Amino acid sequence: MKNRNIYFLLEQLSCFVLLVHVVLAANYAPRDKILLNCGANGETSDIDGRKWITDIGSKYVPPGMNSIVSDATLQKPSVPITPYMTARVFSSEYTYSFPLASGRKFLRLYFYPADYPNFDVTKGVFSVNAGQYTLLKNFSAYDTATNLNYDFISKEYSINVESGTLNVTFTPSRDTPNSYAFINGIEIVSHPDIYAGTSMLVGTFGSFDIDNFTALENVYRLNVGGQAISVNGDTGMYRQWEGDTAYIFGTAIGVSVDTDQNITISYPAGMPDYVAPVDVYETARSMGPTPEINLGFNLSWYFDVDTGFSYLVRLHFCEVAPDITKINQRVFEIFINNETAQPDADVIAWTTKSKVPVYKDYVVYLPSESPRQDLWLKLHPNTYMKPNRFDAILNGLEIFKINSSDGNLAGALPNPIQKQDIIDLSRVLPHDSGNKNGIIGGAIGGGIAAIFLVGFFLCFVSRRRKEKNQNSSDVTSNWIPLSLYENTHSSISTAKTNTTGSYARSAPSNLGRHFSFAEIKAATNNFDEARLLGEGGFGKVYKGEIDDGKTEVAIKRGNPLSDQGVNEFRTEIEMLSKLRHRHLVSLIGYCEEDTEMILVYDYMAHGTLREHLYKTQNLPLTWKKRLEICIGAASGLNYLHTGAKHTIIHRDVKTTNILLDKNWVAKVSDFGLSKTGPAMDHSHVSTVVKGSFGYLDPEYYRRQKLTEKSDVYSFGVVLFEILTARPALDPALPKEQVSLAEWALHSHKVGMLDQIIDPYLRGKIAPECFKIVTETAVKCLADVGTDRPSMWDVLHNLNTAIKLQESRDDGSANMVDEVSDEMPLNAKSKNIDGNLTDSTISNGLSTTLGGQSLATVDSDGLTGSDVFSQIMNLNGR
Repeated sequence: MKNRNIYFLLEQLSCFVLLVHVVLAANYAPRDKILLNCGANGETSDIDGRKWITDIGSKYVPPGMNSIVSDATLQKPSVPITPYMTARVFSSEYTYSFPLASGRKFLRLYFYPADYPNFDVTKGVFSVNAGQYTLLKNFSAYDTATNLNYDFISKEYSINVESGTLNVTFTPSRDTPNSYAFINGIEIVSHPDIYAGTSMLVGTFGSFDIDNFTALENVYRLNVGGQAISVNGDTGMYRQWEGDTAYIFGTAIGVSVDTDQNITISYPAGMPDYVAPVDVYETARSMGPTPEINLGFNLSWYFDVDTGFSYLVRLHFCEVAPDITKINQRVFEIFINNETAQPDADVIAWTTKSKVPVYKDYVVYLPSESPRQDLWLKLHPNTYMKPNRFDAILNGLEIFKINSSDGNLAGALPNPIQKQDIIDLSRVLPHDSGNKNGIIGGAIGGGIAAIFLVGFFLCFVSRRRKEKNQNSSDVTSNWIPLSLYENTHSSISTAKTNTTGSYARSAPSNLGRHFSFAEIKAATNNFDEARLLGEGGFGKVYKGEIDDGKTEVAIKRGNPLSDQGVNEFRTEIEMLSKLRHRHLVSLIGYCEEDTEMILVYDYMAHGTLREHLYKTQNLPLTWKKRLEICIGAASGLNYLHTGAKHTIIHRDVKTTNILLDKNWVAKVSDFGLSKTGPAMDHSHVSTVVKGSFGYLDPEYYRRQKLTEKSDVYSFGVVLFEILTARPALDPALPKEQVSLAEWALHSHKVGMLDQIIDPYLRGKIAPECFKIVTETAVKCLADVGTDRPSMWDVLHNLNTAIKLQESRDDGSANMVDEVSDEMPLNAKSKNIDGNLTDSTISNGLSTTLGGQSLATVDSDGLTGSDVFSQIMNLNGR
């Protein structure tokens, strides 16, 4: 009987524990939720569909407070209407008073430092206090946004409210003449006390307590290895999670891990699932599958922060690898600011089984040696424990600034940074790159002697040496001329003919016109800087003249110290020498002499499409012109996919690779990454991921399976770029808007896509045309490639759209010039020698020469390496 009673009690206890876990597993429902759109006229909705109320006549504004409401005089394309386009402006101290239930609250402040009537944007300098805490001191939203290259700013704080009222006070600076304070939006959301507790103090044997008297400022919140998570994707607290790629140090980014399986993440008893969304735990970043490489580098992130404060660093883990289910299979070390935070991190040891989340909290103090510095997080395999796998993993990361003893959270003005609009994935893959400290190079140094014997890998060796000794003045080049490349297929070349370093020419004769270096120098007036068009990752691009000044050309001269080299040089030549199409850029020839690698193209007078969309002094393109350009680019891509003998996948479609000639005819460029498509009995090509973040097909990124639908996804991003006139990836924007693809899909889902288009286009797009283009772009961005249209379908839809636009504009339904030559039969086209010949264009797709495909030369094996050709890209990649 006694045993039965014990069994019964245990059974009841188990049921109780299960019940508690089920209750905790529900998303958090905030008791207080205030969304205040300051200065707005009535209720408004943001791009996430959340309702914001106005503060005009609000109970949160005590009577007798002096202020005015104002509209921003200019809406930049990246700025949402709610809650940024209206503001409340204060010339003296002003306090909002919020009656709240006791407990923890997220306080979020939104600022758009624009010109407001009668106020100088540079004079908006002020302090903000919330209760006993100083959140901002002598804060300039304008200077902060300028230094960070942001258009608008949001701040998030976690504050415990005990009295039942939270007062938020804005005070213009006494140190700045004619200063004023302003606020565009205030958000207050209750949250459970999920950040409280005792954390290990890194670098000491002590601990640090987060309690009710601690205020926190969230400075970073990352979904490591995954995509950004919008406020609606959070667990009821409207937190925003961004991707981690912008914060990874160096070029060794490891491998993004996606479960991509029908698995269930099981939150353990005592850990509610609102600690972090399940999306955080379903994706991760690991070091990769190669132990020898993993042992030679740290998986590292860095974060710009204020000094003189302690920081709570919360790391989220979940072991999602199907083959890791036991202790000591993956053990790693965690370093924070070069101090050991955890010598033997083992996720399975913490959770006892896989697919169970866990988080670990650490606190680190940054002394005031300078106003700001980088906070470092590094992971490295643990070798002492002799685990089965030398690897490390991280799923999510949150960093909070902790208030000082006097209640201060205000920090220094951020350092000016150089914003990168496009992050190039090919330059951050571990197989061909190393970090700034050359750690990878050191790890594989033992194999250099063997690799050195193979001439084909000379560029690889020299790159590693360069990384290992990058601070040395003796830098090794990774340059191999095409002639030497040719010879390495059979034996180690001895083609060097004299002591000056020139090489015997042995490049194939069918790769186009061969220019001597003397001809190139004459064409560019000895590379006169006045002729410089731009500079990319491969080298500088000059405007030149050949054939006694009769032909204008773009001449790209490779930089011997560039990471891009012979593979891209050869791929570009071979691809473009075999393909001819009105909407593909034309390669005239090349020069390979005296270690020089130079490519000569048709001159594109109007540069890249991106140069006419944003960050430009050029006049905005009309909507019809944008459509015409996209139709031309779609035609070129469609030819690559269906018109050549073998499918050719471009692999790097973006607005900088769509060039415009003097007649505004669009031409697709940059074939350094291009890949021959799969054979008839295969659905995809398995290959390492290359491309540019913001345009990268997520299915290809997850599975390393490339299809022509990867180009379709990238083209969908291009369509939204012409609609919105903003970059595909903009780290300066709020977290939910960083990725144009994600932002556009979300805006379409909530029915607010019309609110994010380029203000210049508003009222100028026929509704029927807008509907077709946007629906086509949305379908292109389908997560699964088989759900996306073909490029031919895209081309057909765009042709229909432009007819509808023309019908509204002038009653005409004629095809635009850029498309008309794609449709007729028995057209004329140039053969690979440049001569006109009878051609047949079947369905606007396949160009033939005398019954033989123009691309009959087999394209198999033409694989790209790093990103190569950017004829007119001034910023490179």
